[in-house]
Amino acid sequence: MKPPVFDYVAPTSIEQAWRLLELHGEGARLLAGGQSLMAALNFRLAAPGILIDLNNIEVLSGVRLEADGTLVAGAMTRHRFFETSALIRERLPLVHRAMASVAHVAVRNRGTLGGSLCYSDPSAEWPALCLACDAQVVVQGAGGVRRLAARDFLLNLFTTALAPGEILTEVIFPAWPRGRRWGFQEVSRRKGDFAIVGVACVLDIDAGGLCEDARIVVFGASDSPVLLSAVATGLARQRLGDAEVHRAARCARDAIECRSDLHASADYRSELVQALTTRALQQALTGPAPIPHG
Repeated sequence: MKPPVFDYVAPTSIEQAWRLLELHGEGARLLAGGQSLMAALNFRLAAPGILIDLNNIEVLSGVRLEADGTLVAGAMTRHRFFETSALIRERLPLVHRAMASVAHVAVRNRGTLGGSLCYSDPSAEWPALCLACDAQVVVQGAGGVRRLAARDFLLNLFTTALAPGEILTEVIFPAWPRGRRWGFQEVSRRKGDFAIVGVACVLDIDAGGLCEDARIVVFGASDSPVLLSAVATGLARQRLGDAEVHRAARCARDAIECRSDLHASADYRSELVQALTTRALQQALTGPAPIPHG
């Protein structure tokens, strides 16, 4: 199918982009990687009057390392960068590993961090990864700049806290502490499909082998990724073994009201939540030792 007729403009600055948004209002749509938007246009599920292409705004691309170890990623940074970058492999190994599960290489070459977050698909990897990494998002509009925790930005199914006229510009990933371990597990019908269920977790293990902190996120099971704070709290100040892992996995299953759709039943998803939480936590505990950051 062919998309409906629309006007097209490619600003070269963030200020130009949000002014265009302000001018055209609800008739405008932002174009990032286009992996979701162009399909929606072709199926006539979206019919904007104008597309505002962000690809010529250079400051929206790339990742910089701050002095305190924080990573600041431009919203237009491609999935493929996170998959191939040595900096990401060292500083955000969970993100580096998860990128191989994002669609296919052709999609990863075009798709962007910001585009995925703003689309807010409950089965996509990026929203869950940002929750697991306790990331923050920066949005900019005529009203100024706002900085939001990922958990406050990702509201529900295809819904975010982005206000009309605002653009997501950066995502901030706090530095990983020494001793952090990670796990990532996902099940999909075919390689490259959206996840039926996935689990991302991080465990902060101290020098004595005790779990100081944990974050566990389940995605694909319900209408938004779920940060299992209570389950993670139950792991704190414990030396984690099989008993603790299996107990946490059962609690994860019980904490989520899973959805049914043409891909899987709620019961099947519930079983996957338990199985993948077990695997992700075991992966975190038995995987390679974390690399200390100087």
